[in-house]
Amino acid sequence: MNILTAEHLQKAYTEERILLKDAAFSLQEGEKVGVIGVNGMGKSTLLKIIAGVEEPDQGAVIMGNHVKTAYLEQTPVLEDADSILKSALKGLDSQDGVLEGEARSMLHRLGFEDVDQPVKYLSGGQKKRVALVNVLLKPVEILILDEPTNHLDSEMSGWLEDYLVKFRGALVMVTHDRYFLDRIVNRIVEVEYGSIYSYPGSYADYVALKMQRQSMEQASERKRKSILKKELAWLARGARARSTKQKAHIQRIEDMLAAEGPIEEQAVQLCSAATRMGRKTIEVKGLSKAYGDRKLIQDFTYIFLKGERIGIVGPNGCGKTTLLKLILGQVAADSGVIEMGETVKIGYFSQDNSHMEESLTAIAYVREAAEYVDVGDGKISAAMLMERFLFDGTMQWTPIGKLSGGERRRLYLLRILMSAPNVLILDEPTNDLDIRTLTILEDYLDSFEGIVITVSHDRYFLERLTTRIFAFEREGRLQQYEGGYLDYLRAREERAPELSIQDKKSRGNKKSEEQKKKEQKARRDRNGARVQKLKFSYKEQREYDTIEDEIAALEEKLEGLDQKIMENATNSAKLSELTEEKNCAEAELEEKMDRWVYLNDLAEKIKAQDSR
Repeated sequence: MNILTAEHLQKAYTEERILLKDAAFSLQEGEKVGVIGVNGMGKSTLLKIIAGVEEPDQGAVIMGNHVKTAYLEQTPVLEDADSILKSALKGLDSQDGVLEGEARSMLHRLGFEDVDQPVKYLSGGQKKRVALVNVLLKPVEILILDEPTNHLDSEMSGWLEDYLVKFRGALVMVTHDRYFLDRIVNRIVEVEYGSIYSYPGSYADYVALKMQRQSMEQASERKRKSILKKELAWLARGARARSTKQKAHIQRIEDMLAAEGPIEEQAVQLCSAATRMGRKTIEVKGLSKAYGDRKLIQDFTYIFLKGERIGIVGPNGCGKTTLLKLILGQVAADSGVIEMGETVKIGYFSQDNSHMEESLTAIAYVREAAEYVDVGDGKISAAMLMERFLFDGTMQWTPIGKLSGGERRRLYLLRILMSAPNVLILDEPTNDLDIRTLTILEDYLDSFEGIVITVSHDRYFLERLTTRIFAFEREGRLQQYEGGYLDYLRAREERAPELSIQDKKSRGNKKSEEQKKKEQKARRDRNGARVQKLKFSYKEQREYDTIEDEIAALEEKLEGLDQKIMENATNSAKLSELTEEKNCAEAELEEKMDRWVYLNDLAEKIKAQDSR
């Protein structure tokens, strides 16, 4: 049963910044929907409109009778004077002992020990977790969650996954956690250039279905252009085009010219730019750090090697960010030494980008790092790199204060890469970055020749990127594991039979070995496709050389058949024969035109490849 319908939604902040354009959205009872899209496209705005927090410029949201909603905003605001427990029970029956017990249990799951502590002492991530508990406790038919997994560690994300899978109501959720999407949702909605596209199934299904949609749109657009090319050539002949009986033909051409083709998806393209690194990199010897009686890091020794991909994992508050700050020299060690090679140049992508000067334009902020950067086969300007990073000419001159949170994170990352570091230290890099940016960042890191050290709770990102993981185990001790995130989980299970039930559930939710093998094969195939040089086969080359003549011959044949049909209009037997012949010729011409489009596209790609 349909419990929510949004129709003809329009929302714009400026003439250039149109987020929703005659968009529609609906929600069925019990349905679980993941909302995705490039940052700044309007995902959070859609959630606010559905939740009734923001009004659309046009259109309406119709809710079923007695349907209640609960909304978790991206950056919740809590009362500083309230305790953690009071904030979690805000708007609920705080005298209900059962409800208070549930609140305490959830808060404990999310890392809170002292629930009587005032929220004014909490970080932004901790406040988000308190607000999440408050939303989950509300008796509603629709949960609306904006980035619920931000600031959750792996165990917390696993707990929330289980909770939302069991939740009987409907769910609308913005998240960039691809494992989370695959486990929970049964429909993906993408907000893109003012439109809303719906794809049934999980995130994996969405990837396949979107490729199909784009292929169909591109094929239709190629066909439109090829027909238009022929029609314009016909129009250019002049005499026939000016005759009265060709007015309808001319109108059809004008309609085709006015039609808008599909908007080509922009990709965040990153050039692998890094300063040369010498033999000596980063050497850590006997590093220890404690705050009072709490030992965060004990006797950590390691030499980071060129090209390594290191992941650092552990529960919130265990010392992961502290380790990064020790390496960076932002925090002093209690004991031990860190030796840096003279050529080491670090780029640090921290969790906090609040230091960005809001009055600066986006391009001025990037130019503070460098005006040009060497990308191996030449130099690229800040403006050009911003274009590749989805900051077009208008957005480049937009003040930072007017950018969305996700756009600021993307700009912050761009500035770091613009400085051409040879060591990248990434602290929760997946927070607030959209999926498209994340996939291209992952591709960029594949070709990055320097060292990557990342703290992340994003299981997909860790599995995709890392070749070695350090896990905080026991008090301040870091245990080394070889391989990616799944290898770490398997090795950890072998080392510690007493693993928690939650960890076992998390592993149980992983994809089957057969599915993983398929994905690994697909990844190898894609990588192989990237390096394979494009070229015509012998048959394709011959076809390319002759196809235009064949098309011209078919067009002439059709003109001749049209003439014969007119001459034999009264001869039913001959007319039937000629009509059948014309239908066959038209079908053959259509096939040739499609083939001509394909061969021309391939020729252009080969030409572009050979010119590089």
